[in-house]
Amino acid sequence: MVASPAARWLGVEADRAGRLKVGANLSVPGHPEIFAIGDTATITGQPGIPGIAPAAKQMGSYVGRLIAAQVAGEPSPGQASPTPFRYRHLGDLATIGRHAAVVKFGRLELTGFLGWLFWSVVHIYFLIGVRDRFIVAFTWLWDYLTFQRGARLITEVRRRSGNRPRHHAAVVPRELGSIVAAALPV
Repeated sequence: MVASPAARWLGVEADRAGRLKVGANLSVPGHPEIFAIGDTATITGQPGIPGIAPAAKQMGSYVGRLIAAQVAGEPSPGQASPTPFRYRHLGDLATIGRHAAVVKFGRLELTGFLGWLFWSVVHIYFLIGVRDRFIVAFTWLWDYLTFQRGARLITEVRRRSGNRPRHHAAVVPRELGSIVAAALPV
């Protein structure tokens, strides 16, 4: 796995994994107008921020507040030292299988079926829009009751006008997934 080529695009320093080295306010050194978040960035002096969605969301909110302040006429990130970004770990959620998950939020620790149920509810809650929540909840319930699991495979790439690729995906039962994947042209 390789990090984003953003450091190469910008001609700035990267760490060994290829992530942009950013300052405490998530701006690229020498480019206070450029911010990097998520697993594209590593914060100088703050090792150990995981490359997971909650960390990227926190970084995005932080940068959004900085940009809003700058637009409102407050000092820009390069001129003053805003409060540095600080990652707040809210807990751990991990699914292990059909009936098992691990949940750790402070003193709350759940495992097994109860952890899996909690994991499912939390993931559905964080989806955007009632329609998406309903569709995912119904799909998961159907898959759970019928013991079906689908694998999404990109079966072909077509170019449309403007040279943008168009992907066609297929939902294939898990049992056939490896057979179909093996039959696809490389």
